[in-house]
Amino acid sequence: MSPCFAVVTGGGTSGHVLPALAIADGLVAAGHDPAQVHYVGTQRGVETRLVPPTGYPHSFLDVVGLQRSLSRRNLAFLPKLRRAVRDAKRLLADLQPAVVVNVGGYGSYPATWAARRLGIPYVVVSYDRRPGLVSKLMAKRATVCAVAFPGSSLPHAELVGAPVRQEMIGLDRAARRSAARAALDLPEDRFVVAVMCGSQGAAAVNAVVDEAVGRLADRRDLAVYHVVGDRFLDAAAPARDGTDGILYRVIGYEQRMADLYAAADLMVTRGGAGTIAELATVGVPAIIVPWPGAAENHQVDNARVLSDTAAAVMVEQADLTADRLIGEVERFLADPAALAVLAANAREAGALHRSGKLIAAIEQAARR
Repeated sequence: MSPCFAVVTGGGTSGHVLPALAIADGLVAAGHDPAQVHYVGTQRGVETRLVPPTGYPHSFLDVVGLQRSLSRRNLAFLPKLRRAVRDAKRLLADLQPAVVVNVGGYGSYPATWAARRLGIPYVVVSYDRRPGLVSKLMAKRATVCAVAFPGSSLPHAELVGAPVRQEMIGLDRAARRSAARAALDLPEDRFVVAVMCGSQGAAAVNAVVDEAVGRLADRRDLAVYHVVGDRFLDAAAPARDGTDGILYRVIGYEQRMADLYAAADLMVTRGGAGTIAELATVGVPAIIVPWPGAAENHQVDNARVLSDTAAAVMVEQADLTADRLIGEVERFLADPAALAVLAANAREAGALHRSGKLIAAIEQAARR
């Protein structure tokens, strides 16, 4: 293998893979050869589906996460981790990267630890308001911790914004709206609610949306585009074609997120850090339903970044009912000006993510 500029590592879920790809794309936009940006992830994560089509060189290691509950899977955790670190050391010795970029998650540990052992500069990119476990473990010896929120507890913290895909940074929702709706087969003349709760979907949110759609069945002015998650697709409520009422589209997974952001009048999402950053970067009005199972309930903290500045509506899962969802949708339908303010406030909050400071920090670390 030839030397490369950067190894970008992390994976498991789209919440880590998409930011990693955003960093790779940002490096390419800054002039680096795509062939010199190498992705390192896991053999079991969504990266095995998302990374190969990008064309970036990649390696997938056999590593698993530590389960928080008692599980037989934990018996394999340490042996697999040791092997993955050995494999990562051999890989980095071959690649000779100028810098390793850690986006967090268990999939980022082997390559980052290998970089530390080999004396390769590495950057910890922390885009959650509360840093994750791997970010905390790796931060002390990091060349820099690139953070998205002020007041970070991590050492060497530099406020640079979150990693956001290039297509989001340049997205003009108004200009793309018609083309996006055509691409997603959505009508021009309806208020579109898009529901997207991560790559795996969310059963609790799906159930509330299903009930709300049933109760709004007669509404000819509404369309709901519901990304339920592949694992819930078979059990999802039936689609409705909108002929005599609400239009309801149901799909398992959606990769065309720029089109979804542009087509939607209102989003319903989880509170993952990557999602929060994209909502702000693009300026999408949203109802954010934090996942209560997130470590230390950190998605609530993420959501408050926008909700505390009237840039989004946060509804905790325990409070999300069909009545509440219908009420929020009808409120914004009746008050387009309030919806526009929400969007404008969100976009203002995303200025740092659009600044390019994250890529500059990585390039500076590579020169050390």
